[in-house]
Order: sequence, then structure tokens, then C-alpha cells
Amino acid sequence: MTLATLVEVLGPAKAQGHAVAGLVTLGWEDMRAYVAAAEAEDCPIILQAGPSCREHTPLRVLGKMFRHLAEGARVPVVAHLDHGYTFDECKEALDSGFTSLMFDGSRKPLAENIAETAAIAEMAHKAGISCEGEIGFVGYDNGEASAGTDPDEAALFSRETGVDAMAISVGNVHLQTDQSGGLDEDRIAAIQAVTDVPLVIHGGSGVPAAQRRKLATQTNICKFNIGTELRQAFGNALRDAVNRDPDRFDRVQILKDTHDPVVAATRAVLQTMRG
Repeated sequence: MTLATLVEVLGPAKAQGHAVAGLVTLGWEDMRAYVAAAEAEDCPIILQAGPSCREHTPLRVLGKMFRHLAEGARVPVVAHLDHGYTFDECKEALDSGFTSLMFDGSRKPLAENIAETAAIAEMAHKAGISCEGEIGFVGYDNGEASAGTDPDEAALFSRETGVDAMAISVGNVHLQTDQSGGLDEDRIAAIQAVTDVPLVIHGGSGVPAAQRRKLATQTNICKFNIGTELRQAFGNALRDAVNRDPDRFDRVQILKDTHDPVVAATRAVLQTMRG
């Protein structure tokens, strides 16, 4: 069994100068492909259940799916709640077998975010699992605007909450479908100067691969969340599979055709985090 906590994979990443991919899952097919890719690359991964995934599949089911995959994997696999918005949701994930909780209080006033994140971190640590928090706000492509992380607030947040990893807003946005942007390396350096907690980039699909590799090996950014980039690979493979044989209707056979393309795309992502 290679089920791991966030601390167990980010600690070595920080010490050795690489990052771990937080892979946003939507269903069994992508989860399985992500683990296969991690085994092929011989590196740990973080399977993440975000809000859209949880709308489709209950947390208690997702916890069993993640743990089943981890138990059969040859590499460490973290079962991670992504963007939990309430204490109760985080508690349900803990009770469902998750080994890492990400509480997102980034829309809340600073004091409220710190207090609520600290309570969830305490709950997680008492259960022997990990906690990630967010300071600053990571916006959405063609949606809510970002609010960049203030280094002084980041120092206070990391110190007062006791989180094991800290998501920051440094030019990254969720749901970006290309890599035309880039991260603010000066702001990253300023944050790193005031806290040594492992840093997390949400919206990692929008970060150019070369910069992703540079930051993974030269900074305390130890986790990049990747969703859109791999959803595109899955969607393209599924579309090709359906269009290739319009008479085929067996969903299992159709979905099998997504496996190899998603494994290949995931391996390419994982390679950008290892230097």
C-alpha cells in the first residue's frame, strides 16, 4: 500500500528540488490513467477531488476509489480534497479516507481565513493527515479576477494556521486553456523569503512548461495543480474515439480509448516537475 499524506510527498520534493503534481480528477478513467503515468515516471502523485468532481460523485465513493488505486500503486499516492469550502466538507473527506485536506478560505477576510484554516489544520493533524490552505485569491480565466498574495499576509497565514502547504496567487489563474501567461517570480521570491512552508500553484496548466520546470527545481514551489491541460487531452481522445466509429455505443469500449492518450499527456506533465 502506497497511500501517502501531503507532507510525506512534499517534504522530499522540497528537500530534493522538484515538485509533485496535484492532478484534478473527474472520474475513474482519468484517475487510473494518472496512476499509470506516475508509475511509468516512478514519481509520487496527488489525486485531487475538486468541487466539480464532488458534484458528480460523493466524497465517500471518491475516497474509496482513491484508496483502491493507491493500494495497488507502486508509487506514493495522496488522496486530496481540493477546494473544500466548509469545515463539514473537510470533515466528511477525512471520514471518507482522504489523507490531505485543502481548505479554501481565500474569499474570506484574512482573520476569518486564518481562524477557519487553523481549525481544519488542527483537525487534520490530530487524525494524522495533512492540510493545505490558500492566501490571496487565485481567479478564473474569463471569470473572477485574482487578488495577488501579499508576502506579509503569507508569513502571518503560514505561522498562525500551521498548514503543511500554502497555495498562493502570483499570476496564476484557474481554467486557463493555454500557456500564454507566466508567474510573477519576484512575488514568489518575496513570499519564500518570509516563510519556508511548501508553496502550491493552482491553475498550473496555464504556467509555461519551462517556467514550471524552473520553479519546481529552484524555489519552494513543491506542488502544481494540473486540471485543464489533462481535461483537454481526455476530451480530445474521447471525441476522436466517438467520431472514429459512429456505430459504436458501448461506453466502456469508447472510454478505453482515452487511456493511452491521457497517460501520455500526464507523463509529459510529470516530466516538467522533475528538472
